[in-house]
Amino acid sequence: MDSEGLVFLTDHGGLNQYITNPANKKFKTYLVQVDGDITEEALEQLRKGVELKDGMTLPAKAEKVEQPEWLWDRDPPVRFRANIPTSWVEISICEGRNRQVRRMTGAVGFPTLRLIRTRIGAIDLVQMALKPGETKEIEPLLYPDFQNVPAEEPYRSRSYVKKPGGTGGKPMVRKNKDGSVKKSGTKRIWQMDDSEKPKRKTNGTTRPNNKAHVVVDVTDVNI
Repeated sequence: MDSEGLVFLTDHGGLNQYITNPANKKFKTYLVQVDGDITEEALEQLRKGVELKDGMTLPAKAEKVEQPEWLWDRDPPVRFRANIPTSWVEISICEGRNRQVRRMTGAVGFPTLRLIRTRIGAIDLVQMALKPGETKEIEPLLYPDFQNVPAEEPYRSRSYVKKPGGTGGKPMVRKNKDGSVKKSGTKRIWQMDDSEKPKRKTNGTTRPNNKAHVVVDVTDVNI
């Protein structure tokens, strides 16, 4: 709830999988203000991996840095204690566990006070000069480190099992009423026409499902 920084929104399933799968080593970079003057020993622990309740983390990139000049003021500000200093660390991880960076710095003795995501691969908040609340439409497939993004595949049922040494089962091909092939992926309620929206039965009557869904694409939302 207290995190800030870069938010990347996409409806490209292959790109989303490419970024979030740890096997692809697609690093997300964070600027972290921690409680206390972080030591080289703590940084080395972060680089090697930290034992958390859900297992050992993969090795991270971690360097002590100065507070950057471009950073905006936080509202509300983090707590200030005159007798305890704070320091800044740049951390890059290729995983995406829940509250992972916060848990990692806490595990090495330096709790996170402020967390700002600055980069996802080569997509850089600072280079784009984005300020809180601003958005920018980009084509990530033009970035060098996203050249190998897999194409979106046709939908496969949950019962699909790929056989060892074979090509596996055939993907399901969904067709529209006119015989044309539906685009891969599942439509969300806000992407549907009124005629496509599912009906809900209530006391013997039917009515359209009009629940609102909102997409927020700002750079300083809570994440």
